Amino acid sequence: MGVYPISKAMEIATEQELDLVEISPNAEPPVCKVIDYKKFLYEQKKRDKAMKAKASKVVVKEIRFGPQTDDHDYEFKKRHAEKFLKDGAKLKAYVFFKGRSIVYKDQGEILLLKLAQELEDLGKVEQMPKLEGKRMTMFIAPKTSKK
Repeated sequence: MGVYPISKAMEIATEQELDLVEISPNAEPPVCKVIDYKKFLYEQKKRDKAMKAKASKVVVKEIRFGPQTDDHDYEFKKRHAEKFLKDGAKLKAYVFFKGRSIVYKDQGEILLLKLAQELEDLGKVEQMPKLEGKRMTMFIAPKTSKK
């Protein structure tokens, strides 16, 4: 390997039946490499696929409340929320207001804040309760406990 003028490099590439690929066009002189371009693309695609497989996928679990959810139902849903956070999934807790129940926005917010407070040892609030149409939504992300 050495430094060649572009015409000599093209000659070497055609001689070996390979491609002359510009690696760094901004360098002075531009850096080129004699490689099999199809093989290079294949290797790059393979690397990208392997990286994508290693990336962790975020699972979002939802829990739905009403503005006047009673204590038993709340505890039942809270236990499910704890399980989801322990499994490493994000939690989307929301209060759904049907019909005229929208007048109980404050009760819905209190319910979500109570849930966040009781789950603070398992996860941290990613988004505070926010009203979007007929839904008041809150996101809780699990606390990572890697050893």
